[in-house]
Amino acid sequence: MYSQPLPPQGQRGPQYGRPGPGTPWGQNIPMPDVLPRQPGVRPPTALADDEPQPTSVLGESPQTLSIDPPKPAAPESPHSTGSSSFPGTGRRTSSRTSGRGRLGAGLVEVPVVPVKDPASAVLTDPAVSENKRFCSNCGTEVGRGKDGKPGATEGECAACGTPFNFRPRLFRGDLVGGQYEVLGCLAYGGLGWIYLAKDHNVSDRWVVLKGMIDTGDATSMASAVAERRFLAEVEHPNVVRIYNFVQHPDPNTGNLVGYIVMEYVGGQSLRQLALEHHRETGRADPLPIGQVIAYGLEILPAIGYLHSINMLYCDLKPDNVIQSGEQLKLIDLGAVRQTDDYESPLFFTLGYSAPELATEGATVASDIYTVGRTLAVLSIEFAGYTTRHKYTLPGPDEEPLFALFGSYHRVLKRATHENAALRFTSAEEMADQLTGVLREVMALGTGRPRPGASTVFALETRTFGSGMVVGERGSLPSPNPQEVASILPLPMVDTHDHAASTLASITATEPAEMVAALASAPQDSIEVRLRMVRARLELGDLRGAAAELEAARRLVTDPADWRPDWYQGLIAIATRRPADATAAFEKVYDAVPGEIPPKLALAVSAEYAGNYFGAARYYELVWRTDRSWVSAAFGLARVYLAQGARASAIEVLEAVPDTSSHHVAAQVAAIKIKTRADEVAKVGEHDLHDAARRLERLALDAERRTTLSAEVLEAAYSWVRAGRPGAAADNSDVRMVLGCRLSERELRFGLERCYRALARLASTPEQRHELVDKANAIRPRTVT
Repeated sequence: MYSQPLPPQGQRGPQYGRPGPGTPWGQNIPMPDVLPRQPGVRPPTALADDEPQPTSVLGESPQTLSIDPPKPAAPESPHSTGSSSFPGTGRRTSSRTSGRGRLGAGLVEVPVVPVKDPASAVLTDPAVSENKRFCSNCGTEVGRGKDGKPGATEGECAACGTPFNFRPRLFRGDLVGGQYEVLGCLAYGGLGWIYLAKDHNVSDRWVVLKGMIDTGDATSMASAVAERRFLAEVEHPNVVRIYNFVQHPDPNTGNLVGYIVMEYVGGQSLRQLALEHHRETGRADPLPIGQVIAYGLEILPAIGYLHSINMLYCDLKPDNVIQSGEQLKLIDLGAVRQTDDYESPLFFTLGYSAPELATEGATVASDIYTVGRTLAVLSIEFAGYTTRHKYTLPGPDEEPLFALFGSYHRVLKRATHENAALRFTSAEEMADQLTGVLREVMALGTGRPRPGASTVFALETRTFGSGMVVGERGSLPSPNPQEVASILPLPMVDTHDHAASTLASITATEPAEMVAALASAPQDSIEVRLRMVRARLELGDLRGAAAELEAARRLVTDPADWRPDWYQGLIAIATRRPADATAAFEKVYDAVPGEIPPKLALAVSAEYAGNYFGAARYYELVWRTDRSWVSAAFGLARVYLAQGARASAIEVLEAVPDTSSHHVAAQVAAIKIKTRADEVAKVGEHDLHDAARRLERLALDAERRTTLSAEVLEAAYSWVRAGRPGAAADNSDVRMVLGCRLSERELRFGLERCYRALARLASTPEQRHELVDKANAIRPRTVT
């Protein structure tokens, strides 16, 4: 229940691409060995049952430290507590107490952990193993046996003289505070023994008493006193409840010892779940990535709630999170401190703590860092997470899971950025992006789209490239760059911008009118300048758009503001500089990895650069996640065709739902691909019949239907003329395509009818004469 975090090892997954059978969408994870303690640090929390560690994982263990906090710097950190706003979110973020949702956000099933019977959790012979006995002051080994004799459980440190006592202070039947009857020990933690008790004043409910390792340990006592001051205010469904703070005399010295009285949470810590998973699989596999993200989405609201009431958790790790049933709870509030506390000692764990913690103190940003590290430890084979990767993450070339799920890697990178100002500005912002990543992961893993609303980007109101799937013979079509730049969605307006109300009142729809309205805005602001960039892009004034962007950059005050990079990418696309566009959109993707627009923008940039594999990767990522982004379907079809993957292009277009306004355009494009006359070698009889059936079902105007019918019949005619297998001789078969037998004579008559019908619909005499000539040329010889 109160156990030590360990690094994971996971199986090597496939590279990115369409998942095949057995793809480990839910990778699994392990837990390691314990290295000897180093002097000068507090000992890590021990496993309650002293279970042996797996031998197939790296032998490194995190170390819990206690330091005196640094004095606060004069300037205010950009990571303020409580409510916060992020540029482009269009709303203010805050964390408040609320009822919890189902674990997994309705996207992934997380195994339920049975609630353990409290009485069964009591240790029959509570003892601290010798290899986990360290001086609380200097970290020296204490209480160790020699020559086969057991070590003393009580005494003084030989190095510094600090007293130690690893014996329980409370025993079954003791009545603490006049109401809490002790039933026994549950676990041994970094700050003392954990006891199970019954509260006789409140319906004999189960409670936990958290005591001190040593009454002479001033640091531990200060931590408990700090808990008593403000932790009773904490009330959140994902945070263990603190009921009371009581004192009880030590049985040996008679000195009063403080105890925290808190809610009993029956279940397993995330570390224990990872160890159990390792044992069940028989190999060092990480926990499934979907399950790990689901845990993150439960942890973040709890962390955000603490921030909203001006508290910092400081020491998040897998040990300190318990799953009970379908619910997660943060436990062990010993390191929690108020945001303006610059006096009490800081407690944190190496491998999880932010690099600036020891020098700059705890902040919202340092808490965000611990969330990122916790998710990393649970989801990958994180060798060296307390040494070589103490403050870094392995790259996609080193960790296959990151190569497979790049968006997840980017969430962790931003959460654990070395520059605290560039991390997520709030727990809610990180949760928004992590939810988007979970949708993507589950869509890739299950083959079912998982759409969701964005909190930072507007919806796609227009689609680009819907008419550019099939070009002229031998050509590779692509959408107009300036059109793409004007269609890609915009970041939402930051409602805290001082010109936001002015922007909301502008009703202009034409770009020129928008430019005039923005130019006369009573206040200049970054939002005004960014909207001016888009308006000038739509006018084709690329030089003016670039000037407006430079003016906007001069107004930026938040180093984490990614919106100028988004507009920089749009300008680069419009000016046909795909490499520059890719560089700009990569920065946006790093900042908001759970959003779809950056991936769509990277896809089209790669397409312009001729990088069809990279373009297909991003287009597929968007399309498989959310089918409402139809631009991705047409783009994916284009790049598949460019790579010769004709069947895949058809499959994508046929998947455009009939609820989409572009369904007909997608079906028409699929028909054109099936019947391209310049690819007769790839056309089969099935393609001809299928194209004809689809065409007959489409609701098209007369001219468009006749034109498409002519293309299908031209393909059939070429197919018959080429002597394809199964092609029918004249009048020898009754197989039909659009009312014509699959014979050269019948198809000639069908084409003649189509050309003459199109001639009657022609808009100019020249077109009409050309079509009549074609009809005469294709007509077979007859007696009359």
